[in-house]
Formats: sequence, C-alpha cells, structure tokens
Amino acid sequence: MNKLGFLLISVTTAVALAACQPKGASGSASGTPASDSTPVAVVDGVPISRDFYDFYVMRASGGHSPSDLTADQRQNALDSLVRAQIVAEQAEKDGLTRDPDTVNLIALSRLNILEQAVSNQYLKDRKPTDQQLRAEYETEVDNMPRVEYHARHILVATEQFADRIIDQLNHGAKFEDLAKQESMDSSKSNGGDIGWFTTTNMVKPFADAVAALKPGEFTQKPVHTQYGWHVIQLVETRPLSPPTYDSVQQRLVQVLESREFTTYVDGLEKNAKIQKNKL
Repeated sequence: MNKLGFLLISVTTAVALAACQPKGASGSASGTPASDSTPVAVVDGVPISRDFYDFYVMRASGGHSPSDLTADQRQNALDSLVRAQIVAEQAEKDGLTRDPDTVNLIALSRLNILEQAVSNQYLKDRKPTDQQLRAEYETEVDNMPRVEYHARHILVATEQFADRIIDQLNHGAKFEDLAKQESMDSSKSNGGDIGWFTTTNMVKPFADAVAALKPGEFTQKPVHTQYGWHVIQLVETRPLSPPTYDSVQQRLVQVLESREFTTYVDGLEKNAKIQKNKL
C-alpha cells in the first residue's frame, strides 16, 4: 500500500470511539476493551489493546489493516489514539461523562451502533436476488415521470397582486421583467427561471398548473401554495429517459435491504411489550 497516503485520523473521531467503549481492566470508563495480547500503549495506567488499535485503524483508514500501512502511518495512528485517550481521561476528570448532554449523546451513539450491527447481521444472508432487483427497477421505472418541465414563476404575497401581474402579462409585459421587479422568490434574479424539474419535485398545485400549460403559456389564474401566490410560465418540455439498471443497481440493493430490515423490526416491535406514556 505505498500509495495509501497520509493517514488522516482526527482526535475527534478517536475520542468518539474511546468514549463508546465499556470499562477497561483499569475500571476507567474511557479505557479500551481488555485483550490478552500485549497492549500497544499504556496511558496513565490504562492499556490500549492491540485489538482496539487494529479496529481503530480499520475504521479510520477506510478498511485498511495496520499491515497495509507504512511504519510512519502506523505510528501516526497510535499517536492519535494515545492523544484521544488522554482527552477522554480529561473529560472524565472534568466531569463531562456525567454531563446530561454527553450521557445522552453516548446513549444515542450506542443505539445507532447496535441498530447497525443488528442490520448487518440480519441482512448478511438475505441479499436481494437479481430477479428481485430487476422487479424493483421495473416498478420504479413504471412510476417515473416521462416528461421534464422548464418553467419560470413569479411569487407574490396576495392573490390580488398576482391577478394584476397576469393582467400586465396579457397586455404585453415581459415575464422576466416582472419577475425581477415583483417576485419574492430567489429566482427573481434569473427572471423567475427555476430550470428543469419533474412534477414529482414540486408541490401538487404548482405541478398540476405546470402540467396543464403548453410551452409559452402562463397561468391565467394565480396558483396558491404554502409559499404564496404564483404566476407560472412554461418555457419548454423534454422527454425524460429512465436511468439504466446498472447505474441504479446499488441504490436498488439499499432500497430492498432497507425494506427487508424494516419488516424485521416491525416484527420485533409487534412482539415487544411497550408502554408509551402521554407526552
């Protein structure tokens, strides 16, 4: 691994790893897990085990083991871990491990880590098949919009103001000029141009109004959304081609695995004894 480059391991990352560990042999909450092997370092009587060092390097270097690194990189990793241990011990001395925010953050980190561990274990032998992936792909393609829209809009605060803008447009005013003068939206600097989009990316009243226009037309009635009142002009449309199966395959894997794990957790929740108190 002569091209791995300098190993960037932040003290913040190291502290987070150290803080989440159970009590070590010394009884210190900042101690690393015990190991039968000779520790790679001892900081104020607290050993840093070789197993924990190896794990730290793997996480910090994107999956590389210490044997993949140069001697300098291995030493830099150890130095970072030692400094992290020192900071973690100082956190204990300052009473930060009893601070409510810190306690809650560590507890939340524990939940996230355990959830990920359960997910990894459950999904290890439940990888989606190519048939399942292609079926999901076909479903998504069938539900995809087939058209992209390029539009401008003018956003104002009241329906009456929007009506006046429509009247000016009907009497020959340029849409871009009115957008620059009157619109409340940040697109005013571009003459109201909001670029290309699909209707699925817009709130329904806006999307429905755009889809009903022909290129060059603008809405003859103001369109109301939670943002205010819009006057919309459709500039042009173009067909939208679906992505290839190969380009989205990894995302499809994530979708199906997430769905599989959600179903599993739903089952756990169904069988759990839960009491929710009034908030």
